[in-house]
Amino acid sequence: MSEVATKKRPVLLYTEQTPNPESLKFVTNRMLYNGTAEFKEEDFAREWSPLAAALYDFPYVKKVYIANNYVTLTKEFNYSWDDIMLKLKEYIKEYLQEDKTIMKEGFADEVARLEAERGDTYEYSEDDAEAVKQIKELIDTYVKPAVEMDGGNIEFKSYHEGVVTVIMQGSCSGCPSSTVTLKSGIEQMLKRMMPQVKEVVQEMG
Repeated sequence: MSEVATKKRPVLLYTEQTPNPESLKFVTNRMLYNGTAEFKEEDFAREWSPLAAALYDFPYVKKVYIANNYVTLTKEFNYSWDDIMLKLKEYIKEYLQEDKTIMKEGFADEVARLEAERGDTYEYSEDDAEAVKQIKELIDTYVKPAVEMDGGNIEFKSYHEGVVTVIMQGSCSGCPSSTVTLKSGIEQMLKRMMPQVKEVVQEMG
C-alpha cells in the first residue's frame, strides 16, 4: 500500500462563538458522535466518554456537549476564552488526530434508560397525541437546525394544558439569551401555527 493511501486525513478544527458567552463551539471535519451527548458531571463523562473525561482534566472546563461534528465547551466563568481557547483547540485536534475513543459503546442505550428512570420520556395524554406530533415536527424542522448552529440542542419534554416544556442542552443551557429565544422565537412560532399552545417553558438539560 502506498504511503499516500495510508496517510491519515488531517483534522481540521475551528471555533464558532455561541450566544452563550461562557460556551464555545469547536467544529471539526470528523463525525464525532451521531447524536447528542451532554456531560454536565465529570463522573458521567469518565464513565462514558474518554474525550469528555480528558477535557474535564482542564480546570476551566465546566461542561462538555458532543454532537455530530462538534464539541461545545462551557467554561468556568472566572476564565477568559482568550487565555484557554488555543490550548483546548490544540488538545482536541491532537486527540482526534490520534484516533482516540470519543464515546463508549452502549451510551445511547444508557441515556435512554436514565431518561426512562427519571421520567424524561414524552409526557402527554392520549388526547394530546396529535398536537404533540405537530409540536415535535415544528421543533425538529424550524428550531433544532438553528439551535445546533449555535452549539446547542432543544428537546421536547412534555405538553399539558397548552404548556409546552422543552429541555435546552449544550450552549443553550444556562445561556442568558435562551429565555429571549424561547419566548420571542419558539413560543411565538408555536402559538402562531398552533393556537392551542399558550406558553413554552424550559427545563434545564
